[in-house]
Amino acid sequence: MTSLVRDIPAAPSAIALMHFSNRLTFETDCSDVYSSQEAGEVDFVLVDVRGSLAFKRGHVPGAINIPTRLLSADGLADYSKGTLFVVYCAGPHCNGANKAAVKLAALGYPVKEMIGGVTGWLDEGFSLSVEQPAKTPIACEC
Repeated sequence: MTSLVRDIPAAPSAIALMHFSNRLTFETDCSDVYSSQEAGEVDFVLVDVRGSLAFKRGHVPGAINIPTRLLSADGLADYSKGTLFVVYCAGPHCNGANKAAVKLAALGYPVKEMIGGVTGWLDEGFSLSVEQPAKTPIACEC
């Protein structure tokens, strides 16, 4: 008898290598962003794609706020097409970062998602920058 884990066979190693390598071209994680910031190796633009109120209540240090719905060619005109954007949203329950990544890629920019978003950042034990105290739950608004 096989376990539920083996009920569906694993992909051959070559296919697994391609799959997981490809994922890394689309994603980064909170720890890598934090470590890059700590080392002073910030060669990307970190973008919180939630609404401005959520951003003010708590965001990843060093992030700028461009809500997904406001991403546009005109708004990004100051960035070269080689600028790597790292986008994040509230967390794994929110697809705002995915929507923003689609927009950025369609505009011709390289983009990665910081998986976990704010939830992942806090789960790692990292602090948020806060511009005003949160009085109500932080909504995505993206």
